[in-house]
Amino acid sequence: MNATQLLAHFDRLAEAPEAVPRLRRFILDLAVRGKLVSQDAGDEPASKTLKHNDDLRKEVAASDRRADVFAQDLLEGNMCWKVPSNWAWRGLSDLALFIDYRGQTPIKVESGIRLITAKNVKPGFINLQPEEFLTPSAYTTWMTRGIPKAGDVLFTTEAPMGNAAVVNLSERFALAQRVINLRLYGAINPAFLVLQLISDAFVAILDKAATGLTAKGIKAAKLKRLPIAVPPLAEQHRIVAKVDELMALCDQLEAAQQERERRRDRLAAASLQRLNQPAADATPETQREHAHFHLQNLPRLTTRPEHIKAMRQTILNLAVSGRLVSQHDLDEPAFDLFRRISDEKKRLLASRSTKEKLAISEDAKFDAFDLPRGWSWQQLDQLAWKITDGDHLTPQRELSGRYLLSARNVLNGRLDLSDVDYVGDTEFQRMRSRCDPDKFDVLISCSGSIGRVAIVDKDDAYVLVRSAALVKLVFAPELSPFIAKALISDHLQAQMVVRSKAAAQPNLFIGSIRQLMIPIPPLAEQHRIVAKVDELMAL
Repeated sequence: MNATQLLAHFDRLAEAPEAVPRLRRFILDLAVRGKLVSQDAGDEPASKTLKHNDDLRKEVAASDRRADVFAQDLLEGNMCWKVPSNWAWRGLSDLALFIDYRGQTPIKVESGIRLITAKNVKPGFINLQPEEFLTPSAYTTWMTRGIPKAGDVLFTTEAPMGNAAVVNLSERFALAQRVINLRLYGAINPAFLVLQLISDAFVAILDKAATGLTAKGIKAAKLKRLPIAVPPLAEQHRIVAKVDELMALCDQLEAAQQERERRRDRLAAASLQRLNQPAADATPETQREHAHFHLQNLPRLTTRPEHIKAMRQTILNLAVSGRLVSQHDLDEPAFDLFRRISDEKKRLLASRSTKEKLAISEDAKFDAFDLPRGWSWQQLDQLAWKITDGDHLTPQRELSGRYLLSARNVLNGRLDLSDVDYVGDTEFQRMRSRCDPDKFDVLISCSGSIGRVAIVDKDDAYVLVRSAALVKLVFAPELSPFIAKALISDHLQAQMVVRSKAAAQPNLFIGSIRQLMIPIPPLAEQHRIVAKVDELMAL
């Protein structure tokens, strides 16, 4: 794409993800390759401008040994990109005198003469924050190698490496280490040099010549030899003017995008609030219409990760409050389902010669909301025939063997085995005698990071430590999908937070898990809800 095509499609390109930062880099790339403005045969050739430049450099070298009499042998010259025939390549120190400050930086004070450090030099501009200062006497002692002046270029050699800006400060200032002051001999426009120094094309060369792993840096001796493309001086001025024009357009686009995002945020927040906190007189049908509107406009309302996260949570909130799918009069009511669950629970406990635990009292902190017809509030304890936590003894871990899960392995919706512990067969069997997670059982993280929920995917494959809890539901294959989703809804998460604050370290104890109040729909509606949630989560 050339500059004409760029301008023709500027508005459309700006709508793409990360569009404006990419456009800025693309503009710089066109600029340093000679593709942003046309070449003019009437321009003084770069070769003639460079001759004046070299004569001045030699004059400076006669009295300042930092200037080089002879032109540099280019470093990484094989990485030079294609440029127009009337351009030329030179080493950076052929074009500028290096004023480099080394040694221990003087002691800083709260006020005085400003000190510009590598942190102040940004790509294309100088940021006066953070502020640091030297005393006047320290400034005089320190700044003996040359005083920066307007039109010089500052370049950072490390932490961070590769930022460049034209000096445009009227006040006097000192330079810290890791910032080189480039005083140009005349063949290159300072603004054009900065455009090139921060372009992707030059940064690739700089990266290759740099040293260091965690914090890369470039030695001055290497930096002097890095290649710089030199157009005719008149063309440089045209390039800088065109870049300024296009960057101003980018600024406008960025401002428009930000305003559009602010409006989108307000619309998304209002829409989600209407879904999560419906008006007192809103009927279920009206609430479903609101949900339908939001879901129909999902691509417009969800453009950033935080939008997606909020939308996922809203879908779960709608699901557990009966506002995601319609109710059917022919569905078996939850009360009848609960009677079947109660009968099956008694049968399961009897078959294992296990005594049924006494009913646990309802928590006064529980805040119920109105449920649709056919739904029922039930304690988790009434839906499960076993609720326990993992082993209370420290297991004998092995380098390999059977899976030993902890809270860190329980993520919402899945088990994460990327960082898992192991136990041997003997320890595995001992631990499973009390806590035996099997397929369709529900696990809850109950220590440290509480409230993450996953469904077990295999029989006889895992044991748990104390930071994870096991819920063995009656009719687990049928109930687990809905119960697991209900447990990570805002309403159930709020219950867990309240119940886990009894100690300094958040812990969700077994008694509190048994007390959790779950909104239970008819079983057929549970299946419709789970299907709809899965469909929407895939979006």
